[in-house]
Amino acid sequence: MHPAVKLVDIRETPLEVTEVMDALEDDASGGLTLFVGRVRDHDGGKGVIGLDYQAHPSALARLEEVAEKVAAGHDVAGVAAVHRTGHLAIGEIAVIVATASGHRGEAFTASRVLIDTLKAEVPIWKHQIFSDGTDEWVGAP
Repeated sequence: MHPAVKLVDIRETPLEVTEVMDALEDDASGGLTLFVGRVRDHDGGKGVIGLDYQAHPSALARLEEVAEKVAAGHDVAGVAAVHRTGHLAIGEIAVIVATASGHRGEAFTASRVLIDTLKAEVPIWKHQIFSDGTDEWVGAP
């Protein structure tokens, strides 16, 4: 594992921003960029009342690969990515990604690549439940 990869996990328990920030504690890093994805109350013009995330058995290994790739491709001292599974209510945190670097620009860039690559490549699927009684799978094959 690349030494800059400090925290990678997929779990059913609530995510904590402080855990991610603590994992990236580094006196040489002047920039720490954090992205927190929360469950919103709408999607595609429909009201959302809740959702469930499911992860493929390979999802954690794939998330580790994504974190490794970001760490190797950017001048960062720390990379962290955690994602929830299970049932989440409106407002709950679904994903947290963060990177720490000597300068803010590289931290912003690395964090953007981290969340975008996670969403595109890690097999975690969202089942949305709409207020009109319908539902939809997002990202499922």
